Amino acid sequence: MTLQRRLLAEVFGTFWLVLGGCGAAIFAASILDGGGNETNLGIGFIGVSFAFGLTVLTMAYAVGHISGGHFNPAVTIGALVSGRFDKKDALPYIVAQVIGAIIAAGVLFVIAKGKDGFDIVNTAPGAFAANGYGDLSPQGYNLAACFLAETVLTAFFLLVILGATAKKAAAGFGGLAIGLALTLIHLISIPITNTSVNPARSTSQALFAGGDYIPQLWLFWVAPILGAVIGGAIWKFFLEEGADEEALVEGVEVPGNAPA
Repeated sequence: MTLQRRLLAEVFGTFWLVLGGCGAAIFAASILDGGGNETNLGIGFIGVSFAFGLTVLTMAYAVGHISGGHFNPAVTIGALVSGRFDKKDALPYIVAQVIGAIIAAGVLFVIAKGKDGFDIVNTAPGAFAANGYGDLSPQGYNLAACFLAETVLTAFFLLVILGATAKKAAAGFGGLAIGLALTLIHLISIPITNTSVNPARSTSQALFAGGDYIPQLWLFWVAPILGAVIGGAIWKFFLEEGADEEALVEGVEVPGNAPA
């Protein structure tokens, strides 16, 4: 599989993750019925959590057999640390992921502008589905709490990915396990940080939200990458059975065994 083809798969996969997950948060999380009683017809936190999980689930099966289905710089780095990804491809993968995320955020922005009165209030938590801490945390969690949440949740996300895509894992179910893991992560942490565990997803939304979301973006690179390193190292040194050399990139016989 050529590098160009794999990178294109990462662009499309990350695009779909941001379009579906952040799009659900922007357009469908809260919808008032317009009848004056302010009944919320939206999907809420639970719906947004499932939207993110479904984007990864669907693309893991769609293009996971092409690129490995990372769609996330933290996943790429965690796979690298675990010994199941070639370091020469790491930077191109990360660039492709960020590009895909930014394009998707641009599409969401254009769609959102199609409604009268649309405005990004970048002093409010969760503006344009962006991630934040402190005053920009959905429930006001401080920097330390948000950093810890993003680190721990990303570490466990990598453990699920590496375990579900191992040679001895149940064939065909990797994508399902990974998608459900991302759903669970969102159910836990939307109130804390609006859930990142993905620096590309955080970057795209912060660029459009602007304001203090930009200087806070560092946390949503450092914490997920730290968590990914921890998760990758735990798998490599404590959980991996023998020399499982299956790469998280080419030759995945069953799409479900591709990481997301």
